[in-house]
Amino acid sequence: MDISFNQVSYTYQPNTPFEHHALKDLSFTIPSGSFVAVVGHTGSGKSTLIQHLNGLLRPTAGKVQIGDYHLMANKKVTSIKSLRKHVGVVFQYPEHQLFEETIKKDIAFGPRNFNTPQAEIEKRIPEVMAAVNLPLAILERPPFDLSGGQMRRVAIAGVLAMDPSVLVLDEPTAGLDPKGQQQIMDMFYQLHQEKKLTTILVTHSMEDALRYADHMIILDHGSKYMEGRPVDIFKEKEKLQAVQLDLPEIIHFLRRIEERFGISIPYRKQTMAELATEIKTKLKGVSKHE
Repeated sequence: MDISFNQVSYTYQPNTPFEHHALKDLSFTIPSGSFVAVVGHTGSGKSTLIQHLNGLLRPTAGKVQIGDYHLMANKKVTSIKSLRKHVGVVFQYPEHQLFEETIKKDIAFGPRNFNTPQAEIEKRIPEVMAAVNLPLAILERPPFDLSGGQMRRVAIAGVLAMDPSVLVLDEPTAGLDPKGQQQIMDMFYQLHQEKKLTTILVTHSMEDALRYADHMIILDHGSKYMEGRPVDIFKEKEKLQAVQLDLPEIIHFLRRIEERFGISIPYRKQTMAELATEIKTKLKGVSKHE
């Protein structure tokens, strides 16, 4: 599903002393099948933006288009339930939304609410359990008996069970240890590739934006501040620092290598092991030349 924002603004509590302009004349396009990171400091408008993606909010001005669905000010969307079927949102700490007595019932709740036939639900459950790396043997257990990481995977399985075309991830690794963060993000990236999803990642992690996204949108006080490929945006250190954002650690590292040894290594999503080999090879070449 293609997504576009055309001069979108959103104001909380307009015409009151508490009026707040959360989004200001925001325009961008997200092509279907892309993986986009939305980045910005607290108060930049990220949460307001993603609430427009499934119709929780409608623009105060401008137009949001998600596939064939249009959201505009003062215009009721008659197909809002259908839109939400296509746009799956994984909010921060999604495990807090679990409530059913068994894992199976919790995963089935979303698709059942959208009138998905029972036979189709039964088909999807083992598929989404496999996608989040959980065994079928636990389906009849209460979700609250699981570890925090497993509970999060159950909640994510419930979103995937609706078979969305667009997956919105709102700080999905919040509260996890570094290993758990990477496992969850690797899982989402694999799902993105296998299901050809349009994936939107809202994150504070510059590392995740660099590693997984093919496009970045940086917000500042409700406006679009920068937009482009992560590798290009992370060349603009001073511009990022002006909005309290830093470079990913691996970019810092490659810059230090260049400053110290005079060798330039472009980032191409290499692993640390691959980078170590590349640096070693280039250093040998420098030594021979000298």
